[in-house]
Amino acid sequence: MPILGIDQEKCIKCKLCIKECIRRFVEDEERDIIIFKDPTGTCILCGHCIAVCPTDAILYENFGDEPYTFNSIEKLENIISYDAAYKFLRAHRSIRHYKKDKVPEELLRKVVKVMQYAPTGGNIRAEKYAILSDPEKIHTLSEGIMEELLKHSTFRVRYEESLSIRKKLYKDPVFFDAPHVIFVHSSSDTFIEGIHIGIIVTYGRLAAESLGLGTCWNGWSLMAFQTNKKLLKLAGIRGKGWGATTIGYPDISYKRCPPRRQKKIKGLD
Repeated sequence: MPILGIDQEKCIKCKLCIKECIRRFVEDEERDIIIFKDPTGTCILCGHCIAVCPTDAILYENFGDEPYTFNSIEKLENIISYDAAYKFLRAHRSIRHYKKDKVPEELLRKVVKVMQYAPTGGNIRAEKYAILSDPEKIHTLSEGIMEELLKHSTFRVRYEESLSIRKKLYKDPVFFDAPHVIFVHSSSDTFIEGIHIGIIVTYGRLAAESLGLGTCWNGWSLMAFQTNKKLLKLAGIRGKGWGATTIGYPDISYKRCPPRRQKKIKGLD
């Protein structure tokens, strides 16, 4: 049980742990202390009790890495303003033109590190990660995905012309000649797992942008994986749910944010 209890010498009885997790933290009025109880072993290890405690009084073990704190953690709006966040998010683009330079391993690790802190329902965290960087393996996988897509009439009608044009521009049209592809995969095939993976990939894409890197969600590979599981082996992954993004140094820059039609918002309009 990673949550072991409460250091009573540190505890100031603020009851924030109870407020955060009323199922497992209770007040022992006779002894005038707060205690942790998890008789059914259903704690999901979200760590919110650790995060909320002002005196670091929660006792735990085997959580993975250490808690992390910094100035302004209680006022994140002091780190990045809405205007700055709006500009960053609004200007974020899918990159389909990459330089040949490899991304240093240090930067790839930083991107994947952020991805592993993305939220998942129930703190399940069933996802695993793989990075494909070998040019020949990327090429073989790209060819296999194109072949698989063009086998199926629905995909062929939609993508044959596009892939044919891209073959004149790229050696690996599926991945836009990116030097790396990051895959997220999971053994879970639930609907919500697809949402988890989408959030995880988005975390990675935004982290990459902050490091001067470009990315593009890769839907073609996911469609091909659905109908040909042998392609998973080429990608070095397994499971029933997948996400993928190309990553590299952009070989293009954008001068303005394209317009988007604004939707009506029920309850505000």
